[in-house]
Amino acid sequence: MKLNRKDFLSIRDFSRDELETILALCEKQKPLAREHRLEPTHPGRVLACIFHKPSLRTRISFEVAIRQLGGSSLYITDREIGIGSREAPKDVANVLSRYVDGIMIRTFDQGLVEALAEHATVPIINGLTDLLHPCQVLGDIFTIIEHRGSIDGKKIVFIGDGNNVARSWLNAAARFPFSFVLSAPAGYEIDASFVEEVQGHGSPDYRWIQDPLEAVTGADVVYTDVWASMGQEDVKEARGRIFAGYQVNEQLMSRANGDCLFMHCLPAHRGDEVTDGVIDGPHSVVFDEAENRTHIQRAIMALLIQGENN
Repeated sequence: MKLNRKDFLSIRDFSRDELETILALCEKQKPLAREHRLEPTHPGRVLACIFHKPSLRTRISFEVAIRQLGGSSLYITDREIGIGSREAPKDVANVLSRYVDGIMIRTFDQGLVEALAEHATVPIINGLTDLLHPCQVLGDIFTIIEHRGSIDGKKIVFIGDGNNVARSWLNAAARFPFSFVLSAPAGYEIDASFVEEVQGHGSPDYRWIQDPLEAVTGADVVYTDVWASMGQEDVKEARGRIFAGYQVNEQLMSRANGDCLFMHCLPAHRGDEVTDGVIDGPHSVVFDEAENRTHIQRAIMALLIQGENN
């Protein structure tokens, strides 16, 4: 299995065939990893994990995944590096490339991730930026395939802010034949320039529907996220008022298909964007998708980082 790119920065960078390659390896590795029978194909390889935003799932899933491949990880905060302030991104990329075999970064600015990728000689993996969250969405796609056999022809409805997760879903819709609907208040939809850019690189079946009840009608997947992301704490109260009608609750879920899946990238603010009855209910697969972050990221690293068999 091979990928034609060095880095994993955005789903849009890859063809469907390449994304299917990642998903296929993920499917192959998952049962082996769960049974502790996965071959350590990357012994001695080191992953640098740069965090400008704290994380439960991103940190633990990447660290577990590289260890399952036989490698190890380094946890690095901005205090050690000072990218863009104490040291230029170009210099950080060149130095780390001499020390490690891959770099994962979870940060604010997509431009910083792209700058590292431009200058590093080792793979750069986007663990999250304010613009995109590609590992999350590819893991979500794997979760849907596990539960429903395929994502083709499904209706995916995202309720809430047109944020980094929603934008990555739109990127995915340009590669896979599913319908993607965003339901958000006016002014909080995905920026028109981003939509236009994605449409220039594919033909996503995408709609913005302001009314959440209309949006979820016939949905195969209902997805939500917090109304105020990390770094937006100063507008949390105002957003709570604006998004009050966009809570995913039992009434909203009743408008979706009877076998609809409920998904959330976590952490969840229970009682705000989702009720306990939904997130803990029979439609919820939120902990499956959280687990699958490890499996999809392990597959990405196995294909990008030079190992014994690639």
